[in-house]
Amino acid sequence: MAKTKSQIITHIADKTETSKKTSGIFLEELVKLAYKEAKSTFTIPGLGKIVLVNRKARMGRNPATGEAIKIPAKRVVKFRVAKAAKDAILGKK
Repeated sequence: MAKTKSQIITHIADKTETSKKTSGIFLEELVKLAYKEAKSTFTIPGLGKIVLVNRKARMGRNPATGEAIKIPAKRVVKFRVAKAAKDAILGKK
């Protein structure tokens, strides 16, 4: 199925009966919008949402030496899968 960007664009173009160029522009604009709006949460209905999460500072271990190290607080980007996507992929419980 569609695994690469060009395969996704071709699939969208075939299903929507538009040109590959138009489908490519649509995909690029969707990605740009997701990057821009991720600061306040970006949702694609039926697929999931991109959210920013603040991680607290914590203690960790260096796996090579076993030495305790302090990991600083930071912001990370996460993708939360929608329930509809989980049900469609895994099947309902």
